[in-house]
Amino acid sequence: MTIDPVKLTADLVRCASVTPEEAGALVLLEELLSNAGFICNRVDRGEISNLFARWGEGRTLGFNGHTDVVPIGSLGDWTVDPFGAEIKNGFLYGRGSTDMKSAVAAFASAAIDFINDTPPDGSIVIAITGDEEGVAQDGTLALLDWMSSNNQTIDHCIVGEPTCPNIMGEMMKIGRRGSMTAYFTARGVQGHSAYPHRAKNPLPAMAKLICNLANYKLDDGTEHFDASTLAVTTIDTGNLANNVIPAEAKATVNIRFNDAHNSNELTAWLLSVVGAISDDTGIEIDTKVQVSGESFVTPLGKFSDLVSNSVYEETGLHPEASTSGGTSDARFIKDYCPVVEFGLVGKTMHQVDERVSVEQINKLKLIYTRIMKNYFT
Repeated sequence: MTIDPVKLTADLVRCASVTPEEAGALVLLEELLSNAGFICNRVDRGEISNLFARWGEGRTLGFNGHTDVVPIGSLGDWTVDPFGAEIKNGFLYGRGSTDMKSAVAAFASAAIDFINDTPPDGSIVIAITGDEEGVAQDGTLALLDWMSSNNQTIDHCIVGEPTCPNIMGEMMKIGRRGSMTAYFTARGVQGHSAYPHRAKNPLPAMAKLICNLANYKLDDGTEHFDASTLAVTTIDTGNLANNVIPAEAKATVNIRFNDAHNSNELTAWLLSVVGAISDDTGIEIDTKVQVSGESFVTPLGKFSDLVSNSVYEETGLHPEASTSGGTSDARFIKDYCPVVEFGLVGKTMHQVDERVSVEQINKLKLIYTRIMKNYFT
């Protein structure tokens, strides 16, 4: 009996697995995969639940995904139960239906049917985390740490994130930009605005810093990436009075960078700009940097060709090899093996009334099945 990916998607959506809650999603998948002959291990760390499942031995194709979802926002804005998995007009509704329980259901059902129909000369790994939408320190990283400690390897990996902007099959991801956030705190001396000489205003220094950063051109792009970007996301003093010079001003910038940079180089650049502003104004500026991930690209070659050709065989489209978008857990997997991301159309992910085409769920299972067939033959 084949596994219905639409029903499995619905069952997963009914698990209200808002990070870090597991809510039964991994329990469901562990039972399903164990019954199909996969050796399953729970790899829980901290508050996070993770699942590692392997079938067979030898060269290994891995699939990675997550069952955790973002919060629903305002319930009153939804026209359906966010965890009801209602199907209407050809769409399955619910939080996580697009990002990315449908892909988890598609590759899990494809793998089970594949090993039952044509057992491959090799191994299939399914690694699922409950911490992709959170801080991501105890999710796929925990799975990879466990793999290293237990001599578990994968040779190539597919991450099932939504990758197609508008049409199923039009895009796969072969890399991602790096992401880092810098938090600045400028400290002066509070005073009355009528007597500015008795105060030390941090705002002009912060304004100068932000202006210098925002106007700086990081690069013109590289072979596989668009130009790096720096976005100012907040400037704040918390000052509600119009006659008080504040003692402190804060600002935050987010940098999305291509493979012309790394986070260490960019941090050094930020500190040099901050240092110059401090020297010029006499205002102390503290800087804290948080790195979410480095930029990376999987070189085009046999594996990316295999994925592209498999998608073409099922959709008639050769997907564009893209590095657009935010971060994903592929940023961790790339240190262990070549990784390509492919999934369905992601237009409604994280939105109210998130939904996925039932037709696309079935098509995605066929694509993952085709990838496995081509990989092992």
